[in-house]
Amino acid sequence: MKRQAYQPILITDAARSQDDQLNSRQKRYVLMMGIRVACVIVGAVLVGVQAPLLWLWLPMVALGMILIPWLAVLLANDRPPKDEHRKTGRFRSRRRDETPPMSLTAEERPAKVIDVDP
Repeated sequence: MKRQAYQPILITDAARSQDDQLNSRQKRYVLMMGIRVACVIVGAVLVGVQAPLLWLWLPMVALGMILIPWLAVLLANDRPPKDEHRKTGRFRSRRRDETPPMSLTAEERPAKVIDVDP
């Protein structure tokens, strides 16, 4: 009888490890900074060869040089949201339909009577 090859169990609900998340964010950051360097080089080449429609191309390249670093930092610092069911302790939120223990409903509260006559 043949033994089957080892098949790893796929856990689809498990979150990616911190190292995997950091690695993918670093790769994305380096890629975006590479695009920024390409924008700088393209801008320098366009100015050097005095390309036609330079007034159109230069602002687009400059916009890329300004926006890409900002977006790269935002995306590099971005983490996936934490699951709600993993929250424990003081950060755990109470469901809205639960009433706090020891609270009285409207029918059980004593009615306040305010007498205005002295």
